[in-house]
Amino acid sequence: EVLDEGHKALVFSQFTSMLAILKPRLEEKKLSFAYLDGKTRDRGAQVERFQNDPGCGLFLISLKAGGLGLNLTAAEYVFLLDPWWNPAVEMQAVDRSHRIGQTRTVFAYRLIARDTVEEKVLELQQTKRNLADAIINADNSLIRDLRPEDLALLLS
Repeated sequence: EVLDEGHKALVFSQFTSMLAILKPRLEEKKLSFAYLDGKTRDRGAQVERFQNDPGCGLFLISLKAGGLGLNLTAAEYVFLLDPWWNPAVEMQAVDRSHRIGQTRTVFAYRLIARDTVEEKVLELQQTKRNLADAIINADNSLIRDLRPEDLALLLS
């Protein structure tokens, strides 16, 4: 539906095996896409294609390979196929489309399967966010009460 309406989307996964499952399905449907993982040699060409080719509506990206240093403002949609234990990594991925030059609203979706370990990862992410918020608290009240194990969890 996103592609049918003429939008472009980033699709992130921490697992290259997940992206490998998607590739043949997209090819079967004759959907043009760019691809980036840690082994991609033509990184710049893939970015250029996604950004400038109107026929290339999807960019499949390994979370580790594409989470930093890319400007992908052609995307209006971001899909995170699986959660990463560190919420900052996911935020960096979404930020690939929130860059200088982005003129449209960007929609980000996290796909989470019910009753799986993914729900536990979300809980861990929320714990880390709460801990970070507590540390940044303006009156520093929670910093004084921070235990070593809280700090270890936050930094892990």
